[in-house]
Amino acid sequence: MIHYRSILQRVALILSVLTVLCFDQSVFAQDGKALFQQNCASCHAVHKNLTGPALAGIEERVPDKKLLYDWIRNSQAVLQSGNKYFNDLYVTWNKTAMNLFPNLSDEEIAAMITYINSVPDPAAAKADAGGPVQQAAESDNSLIFGVLTLILAIIVLVLMQVNSNLKRLSDEKEGVPSYEPVPFYRNKAYIALFAVVLFIVGGYYTIQGAVGLGRSKDYQPEQPIYYSHKVHAGTNQINCLYCHSGAQEGKHANIPSLNTCMNCHMAISEYAGEALYREDGTEVNGTEEIKKLYSYTGWDPDQKKYVNEPKPIEWVKIHNLPDHVYFNHAQHVKAGKVACQTCHGDIQNMGEVFQYSDLSMGWCVNCHRETKVQFEDNKFYSIYEKFHNDLKSGKMDSVTVESIGGTECQKCHY
Repeated sequence: MIHYRSILQRVALILSVLTVLCFDQSVFAQDGKALFQQNCASCHAVHKNLTGPALAGIEERVPDKKLLYDWIRNSQAVLQSGNKYFNDLYVTWNKTAMNLFPNLSDEEIAAMITYINSVPDPAAAKADAGGPVQQAAESDNSLIFGVLTLILAIIVLVLMQVNSNLKRLSDEKEGVPSYEPVPFYRNKAYIALFAVVLFIVGGYYTIQGAVGLGRSKDYQPEQPIYYSHKVHAGTNQINCLYCHSGAQEGKHANIPSLNTCMNCHMAISEYAGEALYREDGTEVNGTEEIKKLYSYTGWDPDQKKYVNEPKPIEWVKIHNLPDHVYFNHAQHVKAGKVACQTCHGDIQNMGEVFQYSDLSMGWCVNCHRETKVQFEDNKFYSIYEKFHNDLKSGKMDSVTVESIGGTECQKCHY
């Protein structure tokens, strides 16, 4: 009985150590980034203005921690209290109401702020003279923590064996009968523990792989022609809808035709802007990329006319949804008044475009639960008379997409 009790104590000790190590790893790595992506990234970036202002330096702008936390949890209450800074901010950003996050704890908000403070400013991370601006890569310490956990677990097992041997020597010296210890590789308790740990770890990574199957977050293929959204949508301020006209009136955003490109590039045959760089740091010759466009359209810039038959550009599709998912751009852009950056990120500052969001079901549902519907001056929601009356009477302060059926299964799956 004493022998089995000793084994159970060892097993409990090992499980406790592993549990503490696992929790320590998650706390050390911090959930700030995940919380930021889940709650803030749809409207805010750290160093760029999106739907809302950039969040870098937020603690310097709002040194009162309690006030800042109150603002994050319930911005409307802070506005009603008459705080000048936040009321001015509200007016500056066209009186766009901030989502409410009453369930966030102080620790979660602190974790997000810690993450915000840890993100380096891309503009400050200059490469060599004449080189591109490189964004510092976020370090991933998962492997280091895993190795340290394994080493500490081995140390625990060795110390347990040493303790067992010392106990046996002590019992022999005192004349207490002792049993020959079972070798590690034949100890059923150790074997069972190893099998359980292996099952948990293997199951975790199997589930993670299955959940992420088919998702393409950060996917950034090389296109036949280097097209810079930073030059077109950023520097030259070309409206997204000029090229992607279907985003406002139809289900698909549409890839612009070659005629749309040539509306400008019949006259613009040379690139004279700031240096362009690919993600690997190689410089792009903008004029040569325009010549590639001419080769596809058959345009001769010297003769100012089309001299060859056009051929389609085989653009590589970046954003893909499963066939069983229904998504309508017009429903979001025109009816919902959702900004392009909400789903596509800081598109006006991207060279080569990549998939900013994972476009998972959880990401979409979470957005529908938190996003407030813009009822004012929006004819698409005029039928919701009850909600309009409740808003006017003060019974409700906002209406989310979920309130009007945005999380019903048949809305997206049919």
